[in-house]
Amino acid sequence: MRPALLTMVLLALQVWPAPARDPAVFCGACRALMEEVQYDVTKARQTKIKVGSFRINPDGTQERKKVPSAPSEALLTELLEDVCERMNDYRLHEDPVTKQKTFKRFAPRKGDKIYTEFKKFFYHSDAYRPLKSACETIIEEYEDEIFSLIAQEAHDLADKLCNENSDLCDTSNHTEL
Repeated sequence: MRPALLTMVLLALQVWPAPARDPAVFCGACRALMEEVQYDVTKARQTKIKVGSFRINPDGTQERKKVPSAPSEALLTELLEDVCERMNDYRLHEDPVTKQKTFKRFAPRKGDKIYTEFKKFFYHSDAYRPLKSACETIIEEYEDEIFSLIAQEAHDLADKLCNENSDLCDTSNHTEL
């Protein structure tokens, strides 16, 4: 009896259709994800660490320099674990002329002056849940590509990942600035 039930369950899982991906949500999630990653990586690169020798020169000075720190894989992994929580800072925006729907950031970042005032009035809703879910799916599928783009110090991370590496965004409806 049990093997037959197990077989039926496995068969049902194989036949059951996967939920359809909404291309607008996945494209918006990809662009929002890469915007947040680029912001965090840029912020991490702005921190400087002291490097140099511990040798003391005859005049009593030490040669030490401050150089920009490079984001480590551990930092990037931690960053990717938390980035999807910020998808509630984005909302769906429809261009009045082209009627194209995109997700745009409307919330201030944590370091901004208005952030404390904004958090008093802002509440978290479940409206961003599809964007968050798409963000998590993109990270699962393209984590290696994201790490590679950051290691290459590529510019326009969103275009590189969302258009070139993954084809999550349709390039035919994007216009040049």
